Amino acid sequence: MSVRALKVAIIAGEVSGDLLAADLIAALKQQYAGPVELIGVGGEGLQAQGLTSLFDFSELSIMGITQVLAKLPTLVKRIRQTAAAVIAAKPDVLVIVDSPDFTHRVAKRVRTALPDLPVVNYVCPSVWAWKEYRAQRMLPYIDHVLAVLPFEPEVMRKLGGPPTSYVGHRLTADVDVLATRKARAASKPRPAHEPKTIMLLPGSRGSEITKLLPYFGDAVAELSARNDGMRFVLPTAPRREAMVREIIKDWPVKPEVVTGKDDKWKAFAEADAAMAASGTVILELGLAGVPTVSAYKTDWIIKLMTGKIKIWTAAIPNLVADYAVVPEYINEVVRGASFTRWAEKLSSDTLPRRSMMEGYDLVWERMQTEKPPGVHAAEIVLDVLKNKKPGQN
Repeated sequence: MSVRALKVAIIAGEVSGDLLAADLIAALKQQYAGPVELIGVGGEGLQAQGLTSLFDFSELSIMGITQVLAKLPTLVKRIRQTAAAVIAAKPDVLVIVDSPDFTHRVAKRVRTALPDLPVVNYVCPSVWAWKEYRAQRMLPYIDHVLAVLPFEPEVMRKLGGPPTSYVGHRLTADVDVLATRKARAASKPRPAHEPKTIMLLPGSRGSEITKLLPYFGDAVAELSARNDGMRFVLPTAPRREAMVREIIKDWPVKPEVVTGKDDKWKAFAEADAAMAASGTVILELGLAGVPTVSAYKTDWIIKLMTGKIKIWTAAIPNLVADYAVVPEYINEVVRGASFTRWAEKLSSDTLPRRSMMEGYDLVWERMQTEKPPGVHAAEIVLDVLKNKKPGQN
């Protein structure tokens, strides 16, 4: 007897979420006995799994309150469009992946129209950072949260949010991260007198790049003056290459700009140290074993709301380890001279470097799971689908 198709509504708003969603759907296809049909919003990863996206999901790649406000009319239009399409499709389950400014608003509308539809949230909103009340506000429209950081289930429990499970982070199973980590573990830090390679990672968004790259340029100039033969490499996305080259065109010492995936991981393997924009890349560097210093410039509205932010650090490795593994500089304290001195210390066999590598090992250990993240996530989605009872929110 054939098994009926499982209709999954899935919504991912950014590249990172699209990768998570694609892994989950691939695992779901392995675990479910029948065909899996998709409806929703996503990028290349989900499209490879058979999704025809309702619209180009790059429209949702927004960050910071000012960007949200600027794109609010489009955001509202897409929220309504997406919710209407999901409601009309009457799927078996709705999975929303990250991008809470968009996905949670869709989920609320869908739950109102389809109160018995199971809803799973992949990537826990950062209720541990600010707006703790969001945890309880998720209860009416979220049945289960799939967390990618190991401390999040306990935080959600304390805040009274929906049931939450740590499924693991995709980076701990990423083949490039694993290969780079292995290669770097087998090598030793270069002697102090040898020329070093410093990697620059100013972010993937235009606003990040324009705010941070000039400070990285100050560090490049000072490092070059203080250290003979120092090499700099700057991996960036192809769509940002022109912007990056425009910013660095007048630098007295220019980094090597690379855009390919292979070139990026070659840089990760070769770099003695890095300076990077705060975000997922800091965790990526930590798991791969690249010593780094973190920097970030928030938009002006976030600066005004600093008092409401509960978190003590923005670096994910620090949160997982529960102490300051990675040094970080935010807003007014961002200085090229600070990056210069950290780059010098972290690129040689020093106590700060050894301490950081010890912290990275702790982060790696705490983030391990028995099953790959996508597999575990798919199991929970099927379990929620099986156990969801009509009228139960």
